[in-house]
Amino acid sequence: MFIVLFLSLSFSAISQTEKLKKIRVEYSGFVDSDSLRGPGVSVFTRDNTQQVHFTHEGINLWCDQAVYYEKEDFIEAYSNVVMIQGDTINMSAKYAEYSGKTQLAFASGDVVLTEPKSVLTTDTLHFDRVKQQAYYQSKGKVVRDTSGTITSQIGRYYMNSKKYQFVQDVVLVNPQYTLNTDHLDFYTETGHAYLYGPTTIVGESNTIYAERGFYDTNNDTGYFVKNSKINYENRVFEGDSMYFDRKISFASATNNITVTDTINNSIARGHYAEIWRAKDSVFITKRALAITVQEKDSIYMHSDILMVTGKPEHRITRAYYNAKIFKSDLSGKADSIHADHKSGLTQLINLARFSSTEAFTIKRRPILWNLENQMTGDTIHLISNPKTEQLDSLLVFENAFLISKDTLDAGYNQIKGQRLIGLFKDNDLYNVDIIKNAEVINYSRDDNQELIGINKSKSGKINLKIEEDYKIITLIDQVDGEIWPESEFPENARKLRGFDWREEERPRSVEDLFKDDPPLVLPVIKGLGDYIPQEDFFDDALLQRVEDAKPKDAKKDDEQKASRTIPKEAIKKADSSKVNTLQKPRKKDN
Repeated sequence: MFIVLFLSLSFSAISQTEKLKKIRVEYSGFVDSDSLRGPGVSVFTRDNTQQVHFTHEGINLWCDQAVYYEKEDFIEAYSNVVMIQGDTINMSAKYAEYSGKTQLAFASGDVVLTEPKSVLTTDTLHFDRVKQQAYYQSKGKVVRDTSGTITSQIGRYYMNSKKYQFVQDVVLVNPQYTLNTDHLDFYTETGHAYLYGPTTIVGESNTIYAERGFYDTNNDTGYFVKNSKINYENRVFEGDSMYFDRKISFASATNNITVTDTINNSIARGHYAEIWRAKDSVFITKRALAITVQEKDSIYMHSDILMVTGKPEHRITRAYYNAKIFKSDLSGKADSIHADHKSGLTQLINLARFSSTEAFTIKRRPILWNLENQMTGDTIHLISNPKTEQLDSLLVFENAFLISKDTLDAGYNQIKGQRLIGLFKDNDLYNVDIIKNAEVINYSRDDNQELIGINKSKSGKINLKIEEDYKIITLIDQVDGEIWPESEFPENARKLRGFDWREEERPRSVEDLFKDDPPLVLPVIKGLGDYIPQEDFFDDALLQRVEDAKPKDAKKDDEQKASRTIPKEAIKKADSSKVNTLQKPRKKDN
């Protein structure tokens, strides 16, 4: 008797538990039975005071009319449907279905799902209370105050993690920009967006492209990897890894950077860069290289640090620390190079150094090489014509020194003085004036290239005309000088004071610009993880839950009818006996 009584009480408790888990009618309004739909089917219609109201496991459902299938524990809700879960999820629609056994819901007709940070509107929506996920596949729109509006063809909301996952034709519209992508994971609490696939962000003054990235919609900052690019109207900024701050118009990039000036036809490269758009400023380091693209012969500039500043119509390039310049007929080197692209003035400058540990502390005067001529001085100005892209003139200030090898390597031709003025024709130096305290050593040869003697002279000024096969030296205000036979000219007198032949430093190719640089070690960019395809909403676990909830005496024809809560593509994937999700065939929406 004790055992029988215990089993009886246990069965009663289990039955009571099952009753508690069934859908409960909180307010019925007018109630009618519907024998046409089968036994145990009731129709609830609102009265003049309030809507029909149901509850189930923390969810509340209101509507104007409902059909309740008691055996299946299933509701069809019509007109002004509202479903509320706790104090965070509120859904309204024209029509809805809900199963107390599977805890699956389906809504259609002007569906609106509201959570604390966003509002989702769509035509049809599936809701799984077990997984706490909502899913649409017929286009939806999410509105978030601070982030704007997001639309997509397919979308899912993960309620536990406050995350939306948008797929296919994703568009985020913000007052300041429009974002298009293939896949967007969006967290409503933080406003963080993770982008996968080809993505463009178009703002008023810039366009961003990347194939993987992160964007903080609250702070308007982003991080982009994989083919990332920012177009600033007149500059295109590319790099392996890029950071962007819209509020201060700032961007930075790491590894394999290219900055293209589309107006001035110039390119800057390196492995770390910063752009301040409001200041029209670009900063580049780590193998920094600036290229002024010319039709016949581009100019290359390299240094430890490059800065390009100024409006498009007046760009200025500053290269400092171990700065070098190269083109086919001209190259140079200095502590710092300053190039004004509007005026065509390029300055090679020495910088004041105070640290004895720096690699370039030893003073080496700025230097230029043109053809076989080496020119040095405290400061060198190179002037070109910006329109014709031709070299025009050359100014060397203080300690000017011009050196070239004798044609037959007998020695060095040298001219020095306080200042040097040079003129170019077709980018070749053809006229040189050395002013004040001028000195010359020249290996004079006849038309047969026989050495006549070595001329060593001093004068107030020296003019040198350089032709293809010969040089004409004119001494003005000569102080003294004579021509010596080579055999009588002392070896120790064949170099002027301050002589410094620096041929080993001369870059003869673009690659030579980097030969003094330390080994380049680039940081490893971890970036964002690979895109993980969206898992099926109608997965095997959901289909099995539906199968387990079916009435044991379900008719065969009923079993073969699919519920609206599962779309056709899910039905095709599953056995027909598994997909009768809500256990009851239903008539079409009113």
